[in-house]
Amino acid sequence: MTVTASDRNGIRLLTLNDPERRNPLSPGLVQDLLEQLNAAEQDPNTRAVVLTGAGQAFSAGADLDFLKSVTTAGAEANYAHSRSLMRLFHRVYTFPKPTIAAINGPAVAGGAGLAMACDLALMSEAAQIGYSEVKIGFVAALVGVILVRNVGEKHARELLLTGRLVSASEAYRMGLVNRIIPPEQLLDETLALAQEVSANAPTSLALTKELLNALPGMGLEDGLRLASIANAWVRETGDLAEGIAAFFEKRPPRF
Repeated sequence: MTVTASDRNGIRLLTLNDPERRNPLSPGLVQDLLEQLNAAEQDPNTRAVVLTGAGQAFSAGADLDFLKSVTTAGAEANYAHSRSLMRLFHRVYTFPKPTIAAINGPAVAGGAGLAMACDLALMSEAAQIGYSEVKIGFVAALVGVILVRNVGEKHARELLLTGRLVSASEAYRMGLVNRIIPPEQLLDETLALAQEVSANAPTSLALTKELLNALPGMGLEDGLRLASIANAWVRETGDLAEGIAAFFEKRPPRF
């Protein structure tokens, strides 16, 4: 398997596991990751997902074997490949449970896109991240859609047009990542953050993610209308009933 899974107290740790090739987004890895995400969603004991890479890299992006054949593969094969990446990024971005990237090493091109599709991202002090597609004549199309939502237009233009990799400190300045962590503490800190997030009400987390996905494309009135519907609907959920009961009984909620 090019993706391994392990459970840590309700957190599903998914590790991209092709370290000799720096964990490229090969067709096999993309399919394995989609299957692991499906399993994590269906498992009621999984409250959040952490993504990281085996070895020295998070993900170097494109599979080198794919790059060698891309100009002769034909339109149908190239479109099928592009669609598979689109499904992966969309799946991670809209995943109903919290997702956190532990960027342990270089996250490049599609690898950067995968990390940015997660809800939160923690980055090793020694790691770099960037979108190098323009340097070889590619275009950072799919990953660009997610990047603009993360950092806004000016930072996205700088990253996509220069194609350069940036350090952890610059990634933090741009808003690409939430925290910078010493390499030896990265996984533990990421799992701790996942525990903190997943202690909250699952229904609230899923609905909050749906709102965050939808609101950037809406006008003020449509956004407020959707928010009012969500506000009313959540009042009928068991999670809210438990949360209110726990609040008044001065005990931790049992979600």
